[in-house]
Amino acid sequence: MLIITNIERIKDNIGICYLHLQNYAEAEPYLTKSILLLEQAKDTIQLIGSYGNLATLYYEQYKDAQAIPYFIKAYELAKHTDDFKSKKNTAKNMAVVEENRKNFPKAIEYLKEYDQWKDSINNQSRIYATAKAEEKIAVEKEQKQVAILEAKNEVQEAQRNTLLYSSIILLLLLATSFYFYREKVKSNKIINAQKESLDELNATKDKLFSIVSHDLRSSVNAIKTSNTKLVDTLETENLTAVNSLLQNNSSIVNGAYNLLDNLLNWAMLQTKQSYFEITKLRLLRIVTHVAYNYKAMLADKEISFDNNVKKNDVVFADQESLKIILRNLIDNAIKFSHPKGKIQIYTENKNDHFCNIIIEDEGMGMDNATREALLKDTILLSKKKHENIIGTGLGMQLCKSMTKKNNGKFSIESELGKGTKMIISLPKSLPNESY
Repeated sequence: MLIITNIERIKDNIGICYLHLQNYAEAEPYLTKSILLLEQAKDTIQLIGSYGNLATLYYEQYKDAQAIPYFIKAYELAKHTDDFKSKKNTAKNMAVVEENRKNFPKAIEYLKEYDQWKDSINNQSRIYATAKAEEKIAVEKEQKQVAILEAKNEVQEAQRNTLLYSSIILLLLLATSFYFYREKVKSNKIINAQKESLDELNATKDKLFSIVSHDLRSSVNAIKTSNTKLVDTLETENLTAVNSLLQNNSSIVNGAYNLLDNLLNWAMLQTKQSYFEITKLRLLRIVTHVAYNYKAMLADKEISFDNNVKKNDVVFADQESLKIILRNLIDNAIKFSHPKGKIQIYTENKNDHFCNIIIEDEGMGMDNATREALLKDTILLSKKKHENIIGTGLGMQLCKSMTKKNNGKFSIESELGKGTKMIISLPKSLPNESY
């Protein structure tokens, strides 16, 4: 069993080398033989990867009829494993296949599944980090207990000494009492500060949950009403009306999903559970990756999308929080754009310290009062002006909070009826570096 596994991995590696060299004729027999050996060895994880490699070989030669069955095999096999990475990669491949087939609803389903497994991988990382932190705390606690026991032993030994030592011990006890008193005062201050912070968070939570529950109830009621109309319309066989109602339902569901996703990210940010690491990022790669997930939504509204981010533009930020910011702003741009409209993302470098990322649409726009309200730190708006568009302003608050945490700035330029520019200014270097 071990010998077969080693042989098939060698063949698989040789096939991959030829595949990267685009020598498909040489790569195919190695990858095919590797799959046969893996099927005998029942190495499920390796087999999923080999199916994907062979499918890629055919796909790059535009042999879709041969490639797609292997993509499907890899996907179906990954469903029966506990390997989140395999599940994520196979779902992403199926999304690309369905997109090329122009089956956008199916592509969206696979993209959602891809995001689910990606989040599962991130959750595993957070769980591991939490476990390490708890282990460190437990060790420190044990060390403190050992130190306390040693101090007690020293006190007992000192009590058996002469009067002089007794006097010294008394002084030490007085000093220790003063120390613990000071520590108690300090602890009380910390507890009071934490209580005030908790009260403020609870007040914010109550207000937020009140708004969110109201909006979700409204969305469910809207779907219920729309579905009733849909059932009645189906009997008339009016396909145009049915299509309109289905698009309406999709818009409501997407809005509710985005609201819940923002609520989760906001909660993690407020409770400081989110992993945050500022690194050097190439903006073009990040924007391209995020925008890819919105191809189907853009196509549905026939909106043109231009990514004009410069290839060499870099910023220092946390990658995942930057993606959340971009997702919210692109999603808003799509929601508030007219059908057959235009959205563009581009960068401006007006100074040496910050790079401006601009998401511009030609949609509904907003008046100055709304713009100023969105920029306030404590406001939670409920956008009830536009039917079927769910929103509490939580996504905008999340964007502002995460931009601030990335040492950046957030601003808005807009004119009612003429579109909106959302501007994120992020630093070009780390805060502790000199410009």
